[in-house]
Amino acid sequence: MAVLPEDAGVRLDHFLTRRIEGVPRVLVKRLIDLGGVHVDGRRVRRCSLLMVTGQRVELYVDGLSLEPFQLEPTRVLYRDRYLLAIDKPAGIATQPTPARYQGTLYAALQQFLAAAGTVTLGMVQRLDRDTSGVIIFSIHPKANQGLTAAFREHRVIKRYQALVAGQPQHDGGEFCSHLARRRATNRMVSVERGGKPALTRYRVVTRFAAAALVEVEIPTGRTHQIRIHFAEAGHPLLGDTAYGGPASCGGLAIPRQMLHASELLLDHPVSGDKLTLRAPLPADFTAVMQALAAIT
Repeated sequence: MAVLPEDAGVRLDHFLTRRIEGVPRVLVKRLIDLGGVHVDGRRVRRCSLLMVTGQRVELYVDGLSLEPFQLEPTRVLYRDRYLLAIDKPAGIATQPTPARYQGTLYAALQQFLAAAGTVTLGMVQRLDRDTSGVIIFSIHPKANQGLTAAFREHRVIKRYQALVAGQPQHDGGEFCSHLARRRATNRMVSVERGGKPALTRYRVVTRFAAAALVEVEIPTGRTHQIRIHFAEAGHPLLGDTAYGGPASCGGLAIPRQMLHASELLLDHPVSGDKLTLRAPLPADFTAVMQALAAIT
């Protein structure tokens, strides 16, 4: 929305309250604080900013909780002076989005580290918002380059647990394709030419009547590659409606895409020690498994 001459000199929160009918100023202030308001393409988190004629104001709302996520110490899987590994909950974005800065895992980690006197944070890995599980960050400049290289050179073993619809024909196998983003839908898809190579290996752990639990290993780390490969194989992840996954299974409502980053194996980028980082299955994942087991 454009700032008109009559809006010049008006506070940002007052401007938005005027322009958006039925939205109280207290909600507008929360959205600004979360980071969902941008002025001339830049995120602004100051309610008192005075408007200037000709500016363009954009408001992004993701429909998620207005209470910013805070990292609990119980979610720390590993920490030394160089690395920090977290058991990420589902529903939390890893990095800032147009709709929020506060409430992301990145912002929560900054606050967590600042309380301990450390503010260096290097992001070398990402998990989708609705994917849970282990994710690692560098928290010292000496670790960032080595950790980044380990992921780039595919020297990190990444294992996931996924619940997929139907029954895979084989007890194990792999998918290999080149992935690219389709502009029309803004989703990833396998392509014959171009794109980036993606390799997904899997083995079936448990078969249920209408689904299967699979363990997945991805030597590559392309955006959505697990979700895409299983969807294209006819076995989309339960709850992954963006890629054709069912929102329910056997009458059971699925709360989210059933994907959990269960394990990371890597060499410590500074000491060289071998690290094995594991995150247990979260309650919502195990609840769906128990319900699936009861379906005959």
